[in-house]
Amino acid sequence: MRIAITGGRGFIGRNLQVRLQELGHTTLVLIPHDASPEAMGESLANVEFVFHLAGVNRPQDPSEFFSGNHAFTQRLCEAMAAQDSPPRVVYASSSQAEIDNPYGRSKLEAEKLLLAYGQRTGASVHVFRLTNVFGKWSRPNYNSAVATFCHNIARGEAIVVNKADAPLKLIYIDDVVRHFCALLGDSAQPSGLVAAGPEYDTTVGELADQIRAFASSRESMVSERVGTGLTRALYATYISFLPLPAFEYEVARHADPRGVFVEMLKTPDCGQFGYFTAFPGITRGEHYHHTKTEKFLVIKGTANFGFRHIITNEFHEIITRGGDGRIVETIPGWTHNVSNIGDEELIVMVWANEIFDRQNPDTVAQKVQQV
Repeated sequence: MRIAITGGRGFIGRNLQVRLQELGHTTLVLIPHDASPEAMGESLANVEFVFHLAGVNRPQDPSEFFSGNHAFTQRLCEAMAAQDSPPRVVYASSSQAEIDNPYGRSKLEAEKLLLAYGQRTGASVHVFRLTNVFGKWSRPNYNSAVATFCHNIARGEAIVVNKADAPLKLIYIDDVVRHFCALLGDSAQPSGLVAAGPEYDTTVGELADQIRAFASSRESMVSERVGTGLTRALYATYISFLPLPAFEYEVARHADPRGVFVEMLKTPDCGQFGYFTAFPGITRGEHYHHTKTEKFLVIKGTANFGFRHIITNEFHEIITRGGDGRIVETIPGWTHNVSNIGDEELIVMVWANEIFDRQNPDTVAQKVQQV
């Protein structure tokens, strides 16, 4: 499919181009904002679909709202209508089209021009009234609080929150692009307003606090709940603003004659991750838990896991090696240890179901082998 994009070098445009190429659409035509009517018409030759993303939202002169949104859209509609097969269109409008201000009026007028083009030519026109789109490659210190907060906090710079309880609706760039691309294969979708979602409701203060929490998690090692929803999308956006030196960071290494223990990541309610090493002949552990459980995965070396029931003295042992892909789990009420029975350093990944609490460690010393 031959696809044209206006505003292709902007935030939404760059994300859309990447996704279209991933979907196999390699014939993409970028129409610049200053294209003449003749050049625009040539660019639209044999184009089947147009993503109209270009627009002006922060001009020096309010008159630029008209020239950048309404007038440009008018030229685009005339050029599309002149094609032998007028293309379908997706228009990135704004929720402010419902508001009586210069920007909103210019977007609403552009919507009307496009819908009239669709009625005149029979081409479907899909209008998305977007609000506060955020994600990677967005522009800080422009018109996005998310981008500005992420950029500044990632660099240890101050942010300004004028009204913490101000409501804020957000939509993630990947969701916008997904809805855009879904229309490529849906020629039956009628013209009109189309919703892209989900929309997330938050406040400016909550947004600032969340992004600050992402930054502080490297010190505490306690991760935010970044697996779903708004927090997932905000975390990906925050990470995308990290400067190159912040692509890495160090955590503490706890070394003793047995080897090294390193905590990597802690979670609010799903435990923590880390790894330990043991030199040949070294045994670690020799304790039991009442409630705490752990999972061990040998990455390198050969380990012998010993278990003894603290009441019945029933004994069990497991030998596993790096590369086996075998998880060994500790059981409450069984004292356990792990011994390096190989001739190279033992490296073991470990997960515990709870964050270690020095005031209540649930770890009671007792050897597996009784004397």
